[in-house]
Amino acid sequence: MIKLKNVLERASKKMGVARSDLEDFFKRGEQVVYAAEDWLFHESTPRQWAGMVIEGEVTIVRGLHGSTRHLAVLTPGALIAEGAFLEDEAHATGAFTRNGAAVWQISKAALAAFREEKPDQFYRIVARVAAGISDRLRMAAERVTGAGPAQLVGDFRTEHDSLGERELPDEVYYGVQTLRAMENFAISGVFVKNFEHMIEALAFVKKAAAQANCELGVLDEKKMKAISQACDELLAGRLHDQFTVDMFQGGAGTSTNMMANEVIANRGLEIMGYRKGEYDHLHPNDHVNCSQSTNDAYPTAIKLAVLLSLKDLLGAMDELKAALEAKADEFADVLKMGRTENQDAVPMTLGQEFSAYAVMIESAAEALKRTEDEFHNINMGATAIGTGINSPPGYADRVTLKLSQVSGFALRRARNLVEATQNAGAFAQMSATMKRAAVQISKICNDLRWMSSGPRCGLNEINLPAMQPGSSIMPGKVNPVIPELVNQVCYQVIGYDAVVSMAAEASELELCMAEPIIAYDLLHGMLILKNACITLTSRCIVGIEANREVCRNYVENSIGLVTALVPVIGYEKSAAIAKEALKTGGSVYHLVLEKGWLTKENLDDMLRPENMTDPREIPK
Repeated sequence: MIKLKNVLERASKKMGVARSDLEDFFKRGEQVVYAAEDWLFHESTPRQWAGMVIEGEVTIVRGLHGSTRHLAVLTPGALIAEGAFLEDEAHATGAFTRNGAAVWQISKAALAAFREEKPDQFYRIVARVAAGISDRLRMAAERVTGAGPAQLVGDFRTEHDSLGERELPDEVYYGVQTLRAMENFAISGVFVKNFEHMIEALAFVKKAAAQANCELGVLDEKKMKAISQACDELLAGRLHDQFTVDMFQGGAGTSTNMMANEVIANRGLEIMGYRKGEYDHLHPNDHVNCSQSTNDAYPTAIKLAVLLSLKDLLGAMDELKAALEAKADEFADVLKMGRTENQDAVPMTLGQEFSAYAVMIESAAEALKRTEDEFHNINMGATAIGTGINSPPGYADRVTLKLSQVSGFALRRARNLVEATQNAGAFAQMSATMKRAAVQISKICNDLRWMSSGPRCGLNEINLPAMQPGSSIMPGKVNPVIPELVNQVCYQVIGYDAVVSMAAEASELELCMAEPIIAYDLLHGMLILKNACITLTSRCIVGIEANREVCRNYVENSIGLVTALVPVIGYEKSAAIAKEALKTGGSVYHLVLEKGWLTKENLDDMLRPENMTDPREIPK
């Protein structure tokens, strides 16, 4: 208690609060000791107490997603978690102690009791706490931005949902449900705003629903036009920064759907001449979400986002295929040794190698196109579980037609809306087909790394473009960084398929709760695979050169040439020649002549490598 009294003396002078008030207040708490590296609380977790550091130091940090900023170091006498005096919101920062600390803590229950028993004292302390928080925010802003005070926040508005009221900065377009989701799902740091096709898809869905509802008489024309204009602005790239919910979320996508509803409603209100939050005139649920449920709007948006992303991916794969075909033509006359199980096989051309790669890419793209068709079946009009509750007669067909018109895709109403609402099989199929593409692209990258290995002690059949120095310790080393990068992207896509399979299987009864992770893995997988194809094409394939003499020397000195003799001298004699050549280091050519098994003219014709890369008539 001696340390607490000393600290309270200093805090009393610093805060301008009577020591007796602070002592009366802090006697309701208790000392909690933290060991080195202990966390006192984490960002986004609920506030449980307010307190004061009485021994040691506590570091305040912000950032859950790999870019943590140290905002302040609290020493004895500093208030900590003092936001609990003012609000019931989650922690906006985290706190840990590097070397250990002691903190005097007052629980939320004790705070509430003190406020009831001695309101005058409570609010005197709160006034000073508020001033301290203001100073702390200013310093934190300078620390985070590195450029002085941040822009001042304007007015606030109050919104409510079924859990109560919350304040939001008036400049934001999202609402109270989005705010709760931001606090609840601070997981990956990858937000919906990072996926423009998802935002576009949500805009398509909300615009089509508004138009269908208007035509069916359940939404007036003024509201429909405001919703449609807000959606058009989203499609033009505006307000994407308002889609602030993490892609990892519970609730089967409800937070993403409500975020879209709130952003569109608040922008629509402005269009109609009202202020954000005046939901009597345009409501996120009653109007923007009219005749919808998350359970039909969200999976439909995922399908549209996948279709949009697939266009990008297929375009990148087509460019990769074209580059491989160009190399196949360029290397058509380059003889090289084919290999099976990393052992010499028979001759081929480098052009044949690259032509095979081009066909692999083409076959993977065609498989994706075949899988695409099922994504045109949508469950709009299913509402909660497929029965269409709370939607007017004819809505499912009407909204499907409208969505086809606004999106440009030839969409179809699912044959059975109950089935379509709970069955995530189409997502699993697309993921599996993406995995196939990743497997084939990764195989090509494996081969490029093998064929370019060396340059002195590897195969050295091709040269990849030199992109960057390859070692911090070995001078002159240049690594195949682009194929290595693409390999790793492919591994990620392959891993995503396992997640999508589990998530699709997790569908229970009438809904798949794990659609958010399906959305993330499909959309992110398509994004990184598209970028990988673009990078592989532009920074690797187009610049590949053949080491022609190296390739030919491998062929001329290979035991694999003996395979061509099998139809004429038989397998046993051919195997004996191969064995002797390996043992003595001699050539297949000279050993056959020495044994007199073929004439020089016949042997020259049979062992000419150019005659071994395609089918031909076997001389008798």
